[in-house]
Formats: sequence, structure tokens, C-alpha cells
Amino acid sequence: MTDLGLAEGRWLWRRLYVFTASAALWWLLARAIGRTAPSDLPRVAEGLMGLIALMLVLYLVAPTAQQMVAMLANLRLRLAAGDRA
Repeated sequence: MTDLGLAEGRWLWRRLYVFTASAALWWLLARAIGRTAPSDLPRVAEGLMGLIALMLVLYLVAPTAQQMVAMLANLRLRLAAGDRA
């Protein structure tokens, strides 16, 4: 099994994507404030903030594909061992 602690260095593109997309969504939110009718503004703002929150949660919490494969392999081994007990 590889050292999962070293995978952090490979997250450069994910970091750049999340930063760029978050900046773009904040820019859209700022432009929406000036262009949206006052009655529709809360719904538009909540939607854009929800997208930002989702991206940040996925970036901060979601495991990498490598970690998911390791977890699934571990789960498979535990389930197989449990069937034999």
C-alpha cells in the first residue's frame, strides 16, 4: 500500500479548480446583486452560495480516488473475513 500522506502534493489541480470556480461564483453573485430583481435576489444568492459550499465541502472532506480504493479494498477484506468466522 502506498503512503496516502504524500497524495496531498498531487492536489494542485483540484486546488486551482476550486479556487477558480469559487472566485467565478463569487463574481457571478456580485453581478447578480446588481442585475436581479430584488424579489428574486435571495433565491439566486442562496443557489450560488450553495454551489460554493458544495465545492468547498467536496474539496475539504471528500476522499481522493486513491483513498476510496484503499477503503473499498479494506472493506472487502473485512467482509470476506467476517463470512469465514
